[in-house]
Amino acid sequence: MSGCNLDNTIISGPNLFGTQRHLQFLDLSNNNFSGSLPNWMFINEAPLLYLGLAHNSLVGSLDHLMWHLQQSNLQLINISMNYFTGQLPMEISSVFPNLTILDASYNNIFGHLPPSLCNINSLQLLDLSNNKLTGEVPACLFTECWSLEFLRLSNNSLGGPILGGANKHLSTSGGAIYLDSNYFEGPLPNNLSGDVVIMDFHDNKLSGELDVSFWNIPSLEFLSVASNGLTGKIYPTICKLTGLSYLDISNNDFEGSMPNCSSKLMLYFLNMSSNTLSGFPSYFSSSSNVEVLDIRYYRFMGSLDWILDLYHIKLLLLGGNMFEGHISAELCHLQYLNIVDLSHNRLSGSLPPCIGAIPFGYHTDDDDFLSTYFYDMAFYFAVGLSKVDYGDLWPVYDSPLYGANYFFQGFTFSTKGNIYSYSRGFYKLMFGIDLSANMLSGEIPWEIGNLSHVKSLNLSHNFFIGQIPATFANMSALESLDLSHNELSGPIPWQLTQMSSLEVFSVAYNNLSGCIPNSGQFSSFNMGSYSYLGNTNLQNSSQGNQCSVLGPMEVEDVGEASDDPVLYIICAASFVLAFWATVAFLFCLPFGRRVMLQL
Repeated sequence: MSGCNLDNTIISGPNLFGTQRHLQFLDLSNNNFSGSLPNWMFINEAPLLYLGLAHNSLVGSLDHLMWHLQQSNLQLINISMNYFTGQLPMEISSVFPNLTILDASYNNIFGHLPPSLCNINSLQLLDLSNNKLTGEVPACLFTECWSLEFLRLSNNSLGGPILGGANKHLSTSGGAIYLDSNYFEGPLPNNLSGDVVIMDFHDNKLSGELDVSFWNIPSLEFLSVASNGLTGKIYPTICKLTGLSYLDISNNDFEGSMPNCSSKLMLYFLNMSSNTLSGFPSYFSSSSNVEVLDIRYYRFMGSLDWILDLYHIKLLLLGGNMFEGHISAELCHLQYLNIVDLSHNRLSGSLPPCIGAIPFGYHTDDDDFLSTYFYDMAFYFAVGLSKVDYGDLWPVYDSPLYGANYFFQGFTFSTKGNIYSYSRGFYKLMFGIDLSANMLSGEIPWEIGNLSHVKSLNLSHNFFIGQIPATFANMSALESLDLSHNELSGPIPWQLTQMSSLEVFSVAYNNLSGCIPNSGQFSSFNMGSYSYLGNTNLQNSSQGNQCSVLGPMEVEDVGEASDDPVLYIICAASFVLAFWATVAFLFCLPFGRRVMLQL
């Protein structure tokens, strides 16, 4: 009865369910229930095996709810996304000895994790993420729970050593360990083994080196240690993790050159941004497989010739480095691009017109690593955990827990003058180009106007000349257009008023002239705003399509128009020409000649 918008009376006694003696499966999730849970759901006489109450507004203390219980038959409990508080029973293995799945995520549960969890031999999935748990995690959860396949403790206030200090074989078999967004500290274990597929330790306080020399985890596909305090080099021994598809070591203090793993690591997702590594990214991973590459804010230098081998790249984020040289027309062969960030480098030369032929957004429905991989993992956990002989009573466990949100941490991208964070769907919903803060020159190719799916275009802080292409009006999805700090001239094309999605527009500090459009979205861009600053010859459109010189848009380093020396020169030349023209005319007339001779 999930998602039926039922009334609260359905769970408060007396009711139908309280009188049943054979009911084994009860799913009342997504019903907006409020208030406390009735005791009949947990009494010993109730034969319930599955209880689903997720995504309601239920309240109450787990201490009070489970206080009277001595032993329950429940095997699957899903009370996620409610407002339960209190602590887990210290002797939880005595209360729920047959528990297979416990999902109590997104509540207000506090206190320590009871070590007795390790005594539940049938436990396969444990999700206590997004609560207020504190203290250390019992090491036995990682080394003694041989049936546990999925452990997620993300977004709590847990601390102590990562993995409970375990430095040996992990018992989590063929599954996932999520310990991200906590306060775990100290070094990573250097002597791990097991059959784990996913280890997510991002956003903690880990320190020391990433030394995987003695790791023996051939099944590992996903590793994230992002946003910690890890230091030192990336040792070549990382190349032996040949099963890796997803690696995120961003926002740490790694340094030194990158090892050559290109013939061994077949990564699809690689995020190494915000470190001080050097060398050539193509040496680290087989570039032909990579679909997501983020190496921003490094010290990489040299040309971009190596990116031509990124045949399947979708997110190419190389901003904040020291890359130089021209943007080759070979870039246009990257037909799967959705996001490209080459900002804050030393690139020069003109833009190849073929950029307008890159089909941004046209391949988003194609099968790719991210969607296929995450679907496979979700299916594995949904179906793999249901392989218990309960007949038709055992459901395919359907929970947002298994969505790709929990695998794909997302990216940041600068648009609309701000830096935004995008999570799942970023690479399928957001299409953008950022080439700002380089030394690019020449005219902006009119072919860029063919990019009808692009939502953000930033060409600011370069040396572009010529006029703004009127073809930009064809970029119907464009929300942010930044052409500021260039050397563009001529008027703002009136065709741009057809861009109905445009929210942010800037042509500040160029050499533009003529009237400022005031219809469509342009009516929302304030004349005195940053959009037009530094263009002294731009004029404001009045109702009669006449232009009056803009006064309030003057900047401190620009003089008044009346002090323009060119204006004085034109006036003086006109006066002299008129004088001598008059003299010549008078000499052509008899009367005028006599007057002039007498003078």
